[in-house]
Amino acid sequence: MRGFHFSKFDSNQEGKTPFEKLLDIFMQLLTYTSGDVGEALEWLNELDKQYQLTDQEYGMGDFIEDLKQKGYITDDEQKGEIKITPKTEQGIRKKSLEEIFGKLKKSRQGDHKTFKPGQGDEINPETRPFQFGDMLEQIDFTESIRNAQINHGVDSFSLREDDLSIRETDFKTQTSTVLMIDISHSMILYGEDRITPAKKVAMALSELITTRYPKDTLDIVVFGNDAWPVEIKDLPYLQVGPYHTNTVAGLELAMDILRRRKNPNKQIFMITDGKPTCLKIGKRYYKNAFGLDRKVINRCMNLAAQCKKNKIPITTFMIATDPYLQRFVQEFTEMNQGKAYFASLDNLGSFIFKDFESGKSKTMI
Repeated sequence: MRGFHFSKFDSNQEGKTPFEKLLDIFMQLLTYTSGDVGEALEWLNELDKQYQLTDQEYGMGDFIEDLKQKGYITDDEQKGEIKITPKTEQGIRKKSLEEIFGKLKKSRQGDHKTFKPGQGDEINPETRPFQFGDMLEQIDFTESIRNAQINHGVDSFSLREDDLSIRETDFKTQTSTVLMIDISHSMILYGEDRITPAKKVAMALSELITTRYPKDTLDIVVFGNDAWPVEIKDLPYLQVGPYHTNTVAGLELAMDILRRRKNPNKQIFMITDGKPTCLKIGKRYYKNAFGLDRKVINRCMNLAAQCKKNKIPITTFMIATDPYLQRFVQEFTEMNQGKAYFASLDNLGSFIFKDFESGKSKTMI
């Protein structure tokens, strides 16, 4: 059974209108309800009863009317239900990006990858002395003038070569990424909702890439008994099914997608909480949910080796703590020479974003 815990709502949000305050909560609820407007509004009404989110001046009916007037929801007359609009879909992605990446930017944790300097497009806070071959646009004139004043004094100002400071930059590479999301039944087992954090990460990553790295590509692949691609606009509606875990199908589809991408740098991110339990042989599904099946595991290892040969690193984000599953992930990672993180639901987003951002910086000589 799915379970959700809501902390106490803080209604004192500076500078926000009643509509904006309710919209923030509504956007969050839509992620949990997989885009079901009716269910999200029911939950919002329950929260209103408990925490008095509305008052005599602005009620829930006013909020629903504003959602329609401002283009966030629309009536589907054929099905007789209310649907969210593309504006809301993008709003959910932006909200996820702010929630995950905003926390990351404020973080002081020391596990960022070290960026190597070079001529590029991302300013580095470090400076170094001028060297022959450096370009004019690399010179930090403020720091250079300061050096000249210190070295020669203010009265007899002169700027010499040994006064010049160079501001380093990091080069941001173009990358094609496939994000694989496990939607097998275990992603909602034992009262723990694992699919919602995975969806939030996918939405935030897609918003980051489309806005900040438009030359990059991001493809989303979901896998259960089979694997199939989903569009970015479909992410809010993603749901877990009564599926086994066909990791092989997910990897094969991801490799096929990346084969067609022109970017020189390719990578696979895989979010999963369980072991591979399914394989499709012809038209028949081979399934074994009891332990690590050698037939399935060997096929996974073969694909990990193929990805290594094709220079496609796989980064696995395992949101499970079983020691024997961790051993499988470690062996899989060694075969691919990729990376693995054993992440909790709380830090899943920060792990993925740090890994993605660190991979963007390359040395240019």
